Amino acid sequence: MPPPRTPEKGLRHRLAELRGPEVKPRALDARALAALAANPGCRRRAILDGAGVDKAKLASSLGSPSVFGQSQFAFVRGNAFEAKVKADGGTELLRLAAEKLDRTAEPPMGARLPDLGAQDSEGRTRRTEEALREAAAERGAWTLLDHPMLALDVAGSPAFLEPDAVVVHPDGSWTVVEIKSFPMLDGAADPAKVGAAARQAAVYVLALERVAERLDPPPRVRHRVLLVCPKDFSNLPTASAVDVRKQRAVTSRQLARLTRIEEIAGTLPEGVCFAPELPPEQLEWSVESVPATYAPECLSACELAFHCRDRSRTAGAVTSLGRPVRAELGGLTTVGDVLAAARGEAGDPDDPAVAALRRAAALRAEALASAAEGAREVAGCR
Repeated sequence: MPPPRTPEKGLRHRLAELRGPEVKPRALDARALAALAANPGCRRRAILDGAGVDKAKLASSLGSPSVFGQSQFAFVRGNAFEAKVKADGGTELLRLAAEKLDRTAEPPMGARLPDLGAQDSEGRTRRTEEALREAAAERGAWTLLDHPMLALDVAGSPAFLEPDAVVVHPDGSWTVVEIKSFPMLDGAADPAKVGAAARQAAVYVLALERVAERLDPPPRVRHRVLLVCPKDFSNLPTASAVDVRKQRAVTSRQLARLTRIEEIAGTLPEGVCFAPELPPEQLEWSVESVPATYAPECLSACELAFHCRDRSRTAGAVTSLGRPVRAELGGLTTVGDVLAAARGEAGDPDDPAVAALRRAAALRAEALASAAEGAREVAGCR
């Protein structure tokens, strides 16, 4: 008789079944994790990301292809800029870190560059933690970790994260480095892009804090990250210190609200599978077996947004109108319920949302009647 599976192995087996036994899991990166944290009530995204499903391929198989993705030109340009920033042992990167974050420290000369190579993500994570421990113990010098690997528990499932770099300062503190290819014009970049980078960096800060907690004494993880971008319209690097305390707090709180992956997996009916090569009808049934919480913000953060938007509109869900509207409507969850309440056909008159809708409907009817009366008077004068 084979030994019983441990709960962890049982969950891994179940997640492998959900994405398809032959499908390689897609890594959950910081950008996806930040998007997941922005919508913690969406069980559909939680289970798909937890199982490592490629949502872009799934959306295409469902007939609602995603518009996500970076152009090949932008990808090559970004890689070339990152290589330039890290050239010569990261001399320029460390200079920017000292200039923007640590002007009182010794100039970054001859920084340590530990080898973080390993065969798999778990091995790279262990090697990164060892390098951070060694750098924190040997204070007085700069250390640059190029593409370290960090782990963060997400709803009971580990997510492996790879920041562009982590700098260890001479005082032993740690800083996350984000390298982006969008320009910084006159010392400022596009606020929307900076905000997205800050949310992504906040995830890395959280993961670094988990590593720091295991050390004695725990090193300080700085909440000001280094954002490196091209200067103006050149390919020369410049940098800015970005405070991510707000984004870190929001992300931490939202991740704590996520329903654990095993709880969601335990509620799914037998036969659910998200392998993209399955017939569309079976995929449709599998996807719809997991509740989604769609909002217009999903369009800029989730590959399945078009599919979920169509289903939300078909169901008449008020969430398709946006979270602020949904919050104002209380227990009215569909457009039909809202219209019926406004017309006085349904709803509790003592409900503030119902009362407001009926008042708005009365004002609208009064305005239309006044406009019609004015039109008749104008027609009579002619």
